Amino acid sequence: MSGPVVAYFWGDDSYGIEAAVDSLRNDGARFPSGAPERWRVRAEIGDATRMLGELRARLSTGTMFGAGTMAILTNAGQLVRKGTDREYLLESIGLIADGNALVVAEETESGRKDPPAKAFADAIRAAGGPVRRFEAPREGALAAWIDARARERQMTLGPGAARELATRVGGFVREGDVDRRNQGRLAVMELDKLCLFRAAPRVEGSGATVDAAISTATISVDDVRALVPEAEPGTIWGFVDAVGMRQRARALDLLEPLLDGTPEPVLLAVLHRRLRELIEVADRLATGESPGSLVRSMRLQPFRAETLARQARGWTVADLGGALEGLLELDARVKGVGGTSAGEGQIRLAFDLWVSDRVGSTV
Repeated sequence: MSGPVVAYFWGDDSYGIEAAVDSLRNDGARFPSGAPERWRVRAEIGDATRMLGELRARLSTGTMFGAGTMAILTNAGQLVRKGTDREYLLESIGLIADGNALVVAEETESGRKDPPAKAFADAIRAAGGPVRRFEAPREGALAAWIDARARERQMTLGPGAARELATRVGGFVREGDVDRRNQGRLAVMELDKLCLFRAAPRVEGSGATVDAAISTATISVDDVRALVPEAEPGTIWGFVDAVGMRQRARALDLLEPLLDGTPEPVLLAVLHRRLRELIEVADRLATGESPGSLVRSMRLQPFRAETLARQARGWTVADLGGALEGLLELDARVKGVGGTSAGEGQIRLAFDLWVSDRVGSTV
């Protein structure tokens, strides 16, 4: 062996990160005795000393028979906050036994340019391990990526099928805050479902093997539309814009994934800000200001000024006041004001009801 097997994989493409881990794990040149067993570890706050000790004990001990251990570590920054811990980690990397490996696999928000634990990444790079960022593809790049995954599965996608699938998993949503971490994984799951759908009739009708059926099946755009539901990724700004435009159905669709991963106070804060902005814009427009003058009076970018003006025209002052009042009631429910408490399901329902009652146009 030329050195310890270590790697640092990070980014917003969870599928790409996992594929890179599997590729390293199944590298026969690095692991001639067989692929090491996965050991998934998440570092926790205040537990660095114990975790570093356990990592060293497991990875510095070689195996006499069979495969070794691959530690797949997340939240790695917790282990290198102290200088002494960082030094201990550097020593531990040099002690990794043949057949064992350490891989840091960090899923991050989209757009992040630097590793979340740079000190850890630098240590792995210094030890000769790869440090790679995996960025989730989008739009046309995602369609090409889906087509490549289909070829790996001996599937043939008809004209437009890859683009339609990319669209349905949210690849063409352009808001900057979109969470794309699971888009690749979702696209592959849908490909596997389409693969089985197109293969089944051939197996039953001709007696062909599943592999032969898959290699000759063609997935059409109609197949994708029939079997793949639209699943837009969570985007706070897309949701808030839908509220501003009084697009009730779209706002409800975008709200569901947000409630799974975004703290309710964050949603309340951005909604409150948008409603306050719309109230101010509506008042200024009513006094004769133009959208262009909002750039100076409210210190807005031209595009944002035009967007807010367009949204404000879709509301009456009474509707905006009612929406703000309902938002304050929702905030009280979330925070348990007055001693009342609400479960997760009740809070989700309260958000849905606010959108249904306050967002839809009354005109």
